[in-house]
Amino acid sequence: MKRRTLDILFSIGGLAIAALLLVAGIVLSANASFANNYVHDQLAAQHITFKTADTLTDEEKKAACLVEYAGQPMTTGKQAECYANEFIGLHLQSIAGGQTYADLGTPQTQLKNQLTEAQKATPVDQAKVDDLTKQLADVTAQRETVFKGETLRGLLLTSYGFSEFGTKAGQAALVAYGAAALMFLLALAGFAHAFTTPKTAGFAVVEAKPEKESVK
Repeated sequence: MKRRTLDILFSIGGLAIAALLLVAGIVLSANASFANNYVHDQLAAQHITFKTADTLTDEEKKAACLVEYAGQPMTTGKQAECYANEFIGLHLQSIAGGQTYADLGTPQTQLKNQLTEAQKATPVDQAKVDDLTKQLADVTAQRETVFKGETLRGLLLTSYGFSEFGTKAGQAALVAYGAAALMFLLALAGFAHAFTTPKTAGFAVVEAKPEKESVK
């Protein structure tokens, strides 16, 4: 096969690869844009705003992101991660000694059973019933608060995760665009070389010379 023909074939292949990479970059860019816009719109609709710097507690000030985003409305995945982990997570730790919604289910059930037994006792110890009722109400309130906090935290972290997919897609798009540009330039170089090479030029064939017989 002639060298010029081979250069043209490789160049056409390079253009095809460049086109595929360009299409991949466009698709990835579209996905990145969709993810970022979707996260922004969903978070903005919640009307969540970070506490201002002057209202942050000493514990909250230890989180650099809470200080950085102080007073700002939540609209990005990074902000959602910060609010979920550093703000909601911090305050959940102060409720019921850091116990989760599932953890609080056990003491809640135990108090319900104890209250039922106290109410059935004869005679009824009203002081004990009142105390158990109060304990049950406190645990129930704590469990409901923890449930709401954990749910919101989970939703915010989901938004953050979705935004990270968008970020990764954007980075992959840049790589695809760069690779497409490189393949395009290589294809142009191939065409340039093909049309500056004589039509009759081929590949040089190097024949192996027989080794001289060694003198015995």
